[in-house]
Amino acid sequence: MVMTSPAVSTVPHRWPTPEGRWTEPDLHLFPQDGHRYEIVDGSLHVAPPEPESHEAIVRGVVTTLRAAAPPGWWVCDRLGVEIGDSNLVPDVTVLRPRSSGAVWCDPADVALVVEVETTATRRFDRLLKPSLYAEAGIAAFWRVEPGRASPLLHTYELGAARYRTVHSIEGAEPVKLDAPYPVRVAPAAWI
Repeated sequence: MVMTSPAVSTVPHRWPTPEGRWTEPDLHLFPQDGHRYEIVDGSLHVAPPEPESHEAIVRGVVTTLRAAAPPGWWVCDRLGVEIGDSNLVPDVTVLRPRSSGAVWCDPADVALVVEVETTATRRFDRLLKPSLYAEAGIAAFWRVEPGRASPLLHTYELGAARYRTVHSIEGAEPVKLDAPYPVRVAPAAWI
């Protein structure tokens, strides 16, 4: 008796594309498959699923920020930020007290966004996303690079319509930061 397996479909799944620009409701068409779907100025951007090492760093950053958060502050992973015709999903978002609580938060409610780089998102996280966050008036931005021994944290604060570097921190020795609120960080603890 010969057994055959059922045919596996190799036809890629296709989603309808808008006639014009991509908008926030279009993002609801996509599955929760680990990819990151974002819109930049009406154009769709898709990043592949992140490796477990990325997820470990995100969890570490969230834990550090939540432990230091004053009452009323919110620390969220993958909370969308609506910036004009763009819908971005930072790895970590810190919301000020009395934020709107909307599914896509208003940049005025955001005190800090954090991006953890991967090979696939490096240029997006270093160039495009910070420029959009700065344009929206988000006061603080952190970028985490996976390092050889430990992650490397770069902190930025908003100056005249762009971010300026404040710190570059690596290793296990805790460093005190003042933004978005007083917090001690030790990037080596995030892996």
